[in-house]
Amino acid sequence: MAHLSESAVKQIVEIINRYQGEQTPLMMILSDIQREYGYIPLDVQELISEKTGIPVAEIYGVVTFYSFFSLTPKGKYVIGVCLGTACYVKGSQQVIDKFAEIIGINPGQTSEDGLFTLDALRCIGACGIAPALTINGKVYPKVSVADVQKIVDEYKSLGGAN
Repeated sequence: MAHLSESAVKQIVEIINRYQGEQTPLMMILSDIQREYGYIPLDVQELISEKTGIPVAEIYGVVTFYSFFSLTPKGKYVIGVCLGTACYVKGSQQVIDKFAEIIGINPGQTSEDGLFTLDALRCIGACGIAPALTINGKVYPKVSVADVQKIVDEYKSLGGAN
């Protein structure tokens, strides 16, 4: 845990202590830490294990199983392109490929400047407006390859990394 600052350790322990009386606190602890820091690295998982008695392997399994948890920091703008069946047949693969080309990263990666993370999503429940994508929770309907550059430029103009 040498990588964690003293204040980070204190805050994480406070989060863990919130759920002391719960029978199954892990998901709540991980959700709060993810919300606070944006990711859950191994040294944080080790601290959770030390304080709760839950094996690191179990914590790691949960973090890597659920797509809303991340082992690495996310960009300021998280672009999630739906690759569910309805979106896929309407061209979402070409849309995500265009984002990857313009930003210079593959799905699952974050740009070097910390501005963008590109994620491939399985289904966002927006089949009627396919192909769809989300950026930090904002849904973009019926996105075409021709729309991608404009979307990227819009977010670049909003400002740099956190």
